[in-house]
Amino acid sequence: MSLHDDAVLVLKAYEGGQEELRRTYLDHLAAHPDGMWKACGAGHLTASALVVDPERGGVLLTLHKKLGMWLQMGGHCEPQDTTVAGAALREATEESGIPGLTLLPGGPRRLDRHPIPAPCNWHLDLQYVALAPPDAVAAISEESLDLRWFRYDEVAAVADGSVVRLVEAARTAL
Repeated sequence: MSLHDDAVLVLKAYEGGQEELRRTYLDHLAAHPDGMWKACGAGHLTASALVVDPERGGVLLTLHKKLGMWLQMGGHCEPQDTTVAGAALREATEESGIPGLTLLPGGPRRLDRHPIPAPCNWHLDLQYVALAPPDAVAAISEESLDLRWFRYDEVAAVADGSVVRLVEAARTAL
């Protein structure tokens, strides 16, 4: 099965509400066989994961190097990715430096479509939640200006609405 096929199955099974957005993602994939890849000028799917440590009562966010915003870990799918969940976990591990992350079962918790500078135009993000192992220590990657743990109640002061909604979905799922 291709990554494209996996994304279609994940989206067909998605039960997080957001029906209109889910349909937009499926329509995009139907119209663009290359819709998983950065090279797709009409936009492409991305995979991200919010790293959560329930014992700390918080989340790990990255200060994105290009955007200058506090975000969850995530990014583009790569040719070696066989599933969208695997891509999200790979991105979270690479960007957090934390080995042993595990995704919450049940698929993505949210979908978020946001504009990006040309030539890509749109990111259609599938947002997962990753649990950090006890006493996880983060290590900054070259894609980030900073990494920081934030208590749940601190996120709204530093991040945009999409991250806040993802934190709320993660807390509900926990």
